Amino acid sequence: MPEFADYLRLVDKGIKETGKKVSGMWIMFFYPVISLCHPETAKIILKTTEPKPVQTGLLVNSGKQWERNRRLLTPAFHFDILKSYVPTFNKVFDTFITKLEEASSDGKGVELSEPAGMATLDTVLRCAFSFDEQIQEEGSSHPYVTAVRNILSLAGARMLKPWLYPEIFYRLSADGKKYFQYVKYVHDFDEKVIQQRRKSIADDPSLMTKRRLDFLDILLTARDEEGKGLTDFELRNEVDTFLFGGHDTTAAAISWTLYLCSKYPDEQQKVYEEVRRVIGDKTQVEWSDIQEMSRLSLFLKESMRVYSPVCVIARITTREHIVDGLTIPANSEVNILIDSMNHREDVWTDPENFRPDRFSEETTRDPFSFVPFSAGPRNCIGQNFAMNEIKVAIAKIIKRFKILPDLEHETIPRPEAILRSRNGIWVKLEKRQQS
Repeated sequence: MPEFADYLRLVDKGIKETGKKVSGMWIMFFYPVISLCHPETAKIILKTTEPKPVQTGLLVNSGKQWERNRRLLTPAFHFDILKSYVPTFNKVFDTFITKLEEASSDGKGVELSEPAGMATLDTVLRCAFSFDEQIQEEGSSHPYVTAVRNILSLAGARMLKPWLYPEIFYRLSADGKKYFQYVKYVHDFDEKVIQQRRKSIADDPSLMTKRRLDFLDILLTARDEEGKGLTDFELRNEVDTFLFGGHDTTAAAISWTLYLCSKYPDEQQKVYEEVRRVIGDKTQVEWSDIQEMSRLSLFLKESMRVYSPVCVIARITTREHIVDGLTIPANSEVNILIDSMNHREDVWTDPENFRPDRFSEETTRDPFSFVPFSAGPRNCIGQNFAMNEIKVAIAKIIKRFKILPDLEHETIPRPEAILRSRNGIWVKLEKRQQS
């Protein structure tokens, strides 16, 4: 069976040669699968609340439960809450920079994706649980890191084996048994933290005004119209969604953005000059600084277009849809090929050129043509959290280092559910005279 990466390459080739908007349809033994690769077709599905496939996450809500929980989650990503996380971002990426400095001290290239993944996991754990156990220092030796990494690896492998999508088959497989062992570890950890936090707030309600609130605090106190909050089970699943959806994709965005800095020194210089102007001699990036770094925003958008951190997203239809003259029946999987959409000549004109200014130009381009965080009612609720984290990371790194190409290592993109590299993402770092 061909790898998913090979399938995506064939789809890209077909799109460029035929200009199709629906790139393919085939039948798996339990449901049809359709791939969409143009804003006009993708938005028909993205504008709906159709749920994600079960195999893409630990929990998938649908219908009224999803709508209710989405409303309860919204306050956790309010402006004032996001603002309070900026010191955490600074602290995490100070450690990350120290790790990069140590790795590049001999003048050799550094691989970015592994340490970036540790840093973003560190961020999510601190912001979700106020969990500070030196994740970056301990690395993969920490049992929680081991569990999370294995869950992500096994989930990625499952996506390449559609016969394991039904949970009953997956639980019987060797990978499935390992997967659910690691999931149990993470769930047990989460439940223990939730129960302890619930008890501490009940014992001393003033805690909610004495310290910075984290994601769990906000979810614990959220109430719906009937005055009901989230159960421990719902809390655990929402925290898991934040954890698993919020660190691996962000790490990919940071890594590929730094790689593109090395490839396009003139564009890197523009970002550096802006960072120096906005941050000056300060050692920490402040909330107001994030809002001012417009050149960095353009660079990040173009980076996420050229190297899409999330290459494909999927939905399962609950009803019939008509897309470009094709009837998609209920209970079909619809893959939206973000990477393919980002490289369409008929949408981007010169898609293979790295040109951040395209995002500042007036255009009639369909707003659904660029959806790095999905779009519509089921878009990523944490996208502002992620973008703020990425901006702090890139600003601090580019202020400390000049990022150069590593000609000794070849970085080969590997488009899977998350864009990785076959042999890592490599750059060289030169410490700037002014830090």
